[in-house]
Order: sequence, then C-alpha cells, then structure tokens
Amino acid sequence: MTDRPTALDLPMVDPLPEATQKYFDICQDKLGMVPNVLRAHAFDIDKLNAFAALYNDLMLADSGLTKLEREMIAVVVSATNHCYYCLTAHGAAVRQLSGNPILGEQLVMNWRVADVTRRQRAMLQFAEKVTRASAQISEEDRQGLRDVGLSDRDIWDVINVAAFFNMSNRVASATAMQPNDDYHRQAR
Repeated sequence: MTDRPTALDLPMVDPLPEATQKYFDICQDKLGMVPNVLRAHAFDIDKLNAFAALYNDLMLADSGLTKLEREMIAVVVSATNHCYYCLTAHGAAVRQLSGNPILGEQLVMNWRVADVTRRQRAMLQFAEKVTRASAQISEEDRQGLRDVGLSDRDIWDVINVAAFFNMSNRVASATAMQPNDDYHRQAR
C-alpha cells in the first residue's frame, strides 16, 4: 500500500476519533484494508463522515438496483472519466460481486462488449450519458430505462450513483489518489 493516499500533504487527524477508528477497524476486518479514499478524507472528520454517509447510502442501502449494478455504474462512469483509483477499487468489487473476473475487465476496458442484461446495458448507457452530457438527458432517455423495467425511483438511484462517481472521480484524479495495492489482487 502506498504511504500516501494522495499527492496532497493532508495528514489524517491523529488520533482518530473513537467512532472513526471503529469504522476503520470494521473496514480492516471486512476488507482486509482501510481504503485509501477514506484515509484521504480523514484530514477532516466532518468531510470523511459526509463522504462515507453518502457513499454508504447510495451503494449499500435498499434500492431497486442490485449492489452489483451500482458497482457496474461506478465502473462505467470511472472508465469514461479515466479514474485510476475508482476503476481499480470498483473493478475489484464487480469481479467479487459477479464472481466473474472477465466482466470486471470488460467494464473497465469497454463496457459495450460485456455480457450484460438488456436492463443493465440501458443503465450503463444512461450512466455514460449522465457523465458525458447530463444536460442532454431527455424524457426519451428516462423512458428507455422505464421500458426495461426501472421505476422512477430506480432511475433516481442510477442518476445519483453516476453523479456521485463523477464527483469522486474528479477528486481522486485531481489529488492523484492511489488505490490500495490489495484491490489489484481481489477476485481474480
């Protein structure tokens, strides 16, 4: 693992507040590491808490989208934005959740060649358009998602996951955030 999660010199709060240390310990137990994105935000505990709360709500809370589908959206957005950190971390999540290392690589390289369902293809195409030209999203685009079975709430979730990763990609890329080395080995 790199000594510094970013190129910026923003040291983690030391010592971490008890609740933050507990969160990091849970990450260590569940993931075998504390993701560098969390370490990077730990220079300001309020920012870390806001980031983690939004991430956990979008990626882990109840949704009409599966966890895998949300991770797939994260990868397609990150591929569009060329975000090394998020491609590495969320590519690993796709490999793990799908049990298919090929799918993870396809989504990273060119999602259009991936063997996905019609619903997933529509979501990924929509997420890419949110990334490239959100102001051009039309009712026709939203209807295309309804036509493959997504509810308006599901569409809201697709938009919010895509938007979150657009923001996260920009932060990760602009700070030269480095993924934990462990991500490269996961679910291969």
